[in-house]
Amino acid sequence: MKSIQLTLLASALFIAACVPERDFRPHVQGGDAERGRVALKELECGACHVIPGVGGAHSNVGPPLENYSRHSYIAGKWPNEPERLIAWILDPPAMAPLTAMPKVAMSERDARDIAAYLYELD
Repeated sequence: MKSIQLTLLASALFIAACVPERDFRPHVQGGDAERGRVALKELECGACHVIPGVGGAHSNVGPPLENYSRHSYIAGKWPNEPERLIAWILDPPAMAPLTAMPKVAMSERDARDIAAYLYELD
């Protein structure tokens, strides 16, 4: 019985090794990552965050956004899902009244684009 289990386990590991790696990054419907990178710079998000690929974004006031696609939670509270991230970017105090992250005037398109860019970071 034990040899059958080991054979099955070895077979499963072999098959798993043959499956191509999939990209599990969330997709932001209607978002454009390049526009998001530009918006992050223009909106001066780097005044508080480290953001790879955004010039001057080297501050540690807020959390670093490196490897953002691998983050499990938004602000440590909500699952990292595109629509929640967009809502957070648009109006953080509406979701967490005591947050230090301010509401920055921007369009929903800007927030979608920023989310698309952040999900490219891994």
